[in-house]
Amino acid sequence: MHSNFTGDGTVGCQFPAATWSSLCLSSPNGWGGEDDGGGGGGYVGGFLLLHAAEGGRRQLRFDGKRGEFRILQVADMHYADGKRTPCEDVFPQQMASCSDLNTTAFIRRVILAEKPDLIVFTGDNIFGFDATDAASSMNAAFAPAVSSNIPWAAVLGNHDQESTLSGKVHGVEGSRLENKSVLNLYFLDSGDYSTVPSIPGYGWIKPSQQLWFERTSSKLQRAYVNKPEPQKGAAPGLTYFHIPLPEFASFDSSNFTGVKQEGISSASVNSGFFTTMVAAGDVKAVFTGHDHLNDFCGELTGIHLCYAGGFGYHAYGKAGWSRRARMVVASLEKTEKGSWGTVKSIKTWKRLDDEHLTAIDGQVLWSKSSSG
Repeated sequence: MHSNFTGDGTVGCQFPAATWSSLCLSSPNGWGGEDDGGGGGGYVGGFLLLHAAEGGRRQLRFDGKRGEFRILQVADMHYADGKRTPCEDVFPQQMASCSDLNTTAFIRRVILAEKPDLIVFTGDNIFGFDATDAASSMNAAFAPAVSSNIPWAAVLGNHDQESTLSGKVHGVEGSRLENKSVLNLYFLDSGDYSTVPSIPGYGWIKPSQQLWFERTSSKLQRAYVNKPEPQKGAAPGLTYFHIPLPEFASFDSSNFTGVKQEGISSASVNSGFFTTMVAAGDVKAVFTGHDHLNDFCGELTGIHLCYAGGFGYHAYGKAGWSRRARMVVASLEKTEKGSWGTVKSIKTWKRLDDEHLTAIDGQVLWSKSSSG
């Protein structure tokens, strides 16, 4: 695969025949490069950003009828060999008929129910130890997203590179903001395990990635207040990666929505990325996976820190506690002239893989009115 920067600020990506087409997430400098922070930014190796449609380019954009942009987060599928792979942590009577195919069925159910505009897979998409062929497992894991023809992004956790990428979601086509990014998405590879011998445990967001984030956020904020259609403040941003930050341990049941049923498996050192996001000023929420039995959202210094909860049936879980997915919906305001404007609110809830695909824990993550 290779990519080229196009004149309209999107990325044109080419793949060999019979493979996936690219999802063209707009970013200031294509997939990265000098202006995006050099070594820390924009490596393709850590991500797949793809869609199943034929043809080359596709820009993320708010829906003109609803004035919404809907994101489905899928965390920790742990997909392996399909129907040959048994489920983990389900009731004994479920074992005989439970496999990776239950994970596939769940994705399809949520896609049909929620009709997302983007699907984001936030790591541990396959379980390599049990996958006979990793490429085939990856294909099967992502197959429902591919066949849905919905744009999707996957943080793969390529731990040999400090990968980062940003995406812009433009205003409604035909509105005055159709060429303006009104919602910004940041995808980062949070690594695997520490590569520093004296520091045990999991990996973290590296300094070069944080530099990329600072430069990209600053560039996006400048574009938002400049022509065409200059706006005030900063467009809201959402950040997705796999391993939670140490700050996720700041909450208890009195100040979050959801449940905490296991410890926070973050890095043993604090890389300072949370402080970096606070200082940047545009990120309203962070979404991670990794700890399957946690699904809470809590607010700290103006940023919501949110788990998705475990999705996959070959991943560890808890019998009787439904696998789940997280939805995030950004909604636009209506202007005095009746057209769609900038983002007015960002809401979230979770969908359970039960009989009724129950929606739970709805909450507002950010609203323009409350932020002033």
